[in-house]
Amino acid sequence: MINKLNLTLYNFYEQNILGYINSLIENPFKLLALIVDITIVVFLILQLLKIVKYSRAWNLLKGILLLIVATGLSSILQLNILNYILTSVMTYGVLVLIVIFQPELRRALEQLGTNKLTHFFGIDKDIVAKTKEDIYRIVIAAYELSKSKTGALIVIERDIQIKDIIQTGIQMNSEISPQLLVNIFVPNTPLHDGAVIISNNKIAAAACMLPLAGDNDIAKELGTRHRAAIGISKETDSIAIVVSEETGKVSVAKDGTLIADVKEEALKKILIKNIISKIEHQNNSKNKFDKKVENK
Repeated sequence: MINKLNLTLYNFYEQNILGYINSLIENPFKLLALIVDITIVVFLILQLLKIVKYSRAWNLLKGILLLIVATGLSSILQLNILNYILTSVMTYGVLVLIVIFQPELRRALEQLGTNKLTHFFGIDKDIVAKTKEDIYRIVIAAYELSKSKTGALIVIERDIQIKDIIQTGIQMNSEISPQLLVNIFVPNTPLHDGAVIISNNKIAAAACMLPLAGDNDIAKELGTRHRAAIGISKETDSIAIVVSEETGKVSVAKDGTLIADVKEEALKKILIKNIISKIEHQNNSKNKFDKKVENK
């Protein structure tokens, strides 16, 4: 039995693996094609695993892999009856999977030809366009909170990192959305007291503690949120947006200065000027540097 198994494995190695290696040596172009082929397949498998890892398909996928391994072993060991059964199960199992996971397959196909496909392949949107969209979402949230006179404090990190501030709060690492921002500041909820920190186009953390500005830096009629907004904008280059709980007015703090009662369009312009313009300037500087390097 062992000799027979060894002979089977040797024949498989000689006819398939060794023969294929020899063909690659004779034709180097095949080697390049193989590398590209393996790279694409590995990438697609990794993306598939990302999608199904936290879904109901994960356990089923592990079962399918076990079935494939068992089918391969039964073929090598020449367990013909078992191999026939497993092969039949796999053949009809494809149809069963299509029926069970019809919603997931439909969603995946709907992504073809849309901008979601670029996200599937790990290609993010242009950083300027994404940042502009995030600014609009933050502004929408600020004025929704203003309408209901819900106190809020949103800090947008720029060049100077404020990880120490982020660590004082509850870590989130969430996509920016007006609904989430509004919900965070709902009174008497666990995260409403403190600041939300926006970092790298994400809601990095909520309920963060900020340094307070001194009494000389702020008018007496303004409260703790405004004092904290001025404090963080003075110590770092972050921009802080404050919604007053008493009046519902929106203010913005930058470089230690508070601009009170800012209208919606004015807030958009301030944020775009100080965040988007800086990103574009950095990109232009990088492109000029790259051109100089190429010219040398």
